[in-house]
Amino acid sequence: MLVSSLISEGVATLTINNGKVNAISHQVIDELNQALDAAEQAKAVVVITGQAGMLSAGYDLNVMRESMSAAMQLVEKGSTLARRMLAFPFPVIVACSGHAVAKGAFLLLAADYRIGVAGNFKIGLNEVAIGMTMHHAGVELARGRMAPVFFNRSVILAEMFAPQDAVAAGFLDKVVSEQEFVATVHATAQAMTKLNMQAHQQTKLKARAELLQTLDDCITKDRHSSL
Repeated sequence: MLVSSLISEGVATLTINNGKVNAISHQVIDELNQALDAAEQAKAVVVITGQAGMLSAGYDLNVMRESMSAAMQLVEKGSTLARRMLAFPFPVIVACSGHAVAKGAFLLLAADYRIGVAGNFKIGLNEVAIGMTMHHAGVELARGRMAPVFFNRSVILAEMFAPQDAVAAGFLDKVVSEQEFVATVHATAQAMTKLNMQAHQQTKLKARAELLQTLDDCITKDRHSSL
């Protein structure tokens, strides 16, 4: 198992554990979806997190380098996961345990609330820096969730941010010390269990209707495109 799941007190905690950089692979996405299925059935608030010091450094490079077709299949799967997170019927928190790069940063952009840990960590979208043209769904997810003044710097110039600067950019909502991190995530998730979930879901879908439609269109466009 590359994703462990624990449901307790109305909160489902999903922890990614896939090697040093917590690469997002087909198996990781499949297991995240299975864990989200269980969380939805349990009507639980979701917390997605990683290892100490690393949420994720992005997609599995072995797959991304295999072929254009293999890369685009993984990207489509990841975009579909982000779309699911944005429309999930219960609150989704990402507890950013360290670095969050490329798809790791997109997980932040797909969440309802993001808590980061202070430290010498990098958060951002490095696709352009590593020679990858960003996919349509990625561009529009960033446009829809980032602070406009940081959008070009992040998407077009691949600027990376320290955790505190990532708050201003729109990747994080709050940064706390390492000592406060676990307790803050727990308290935030517990507070969200008190929401009226029907109102939460209906308002989320209303607020994000345009973005969700755009992502649907972009996922289709990316299917017939190349990086």
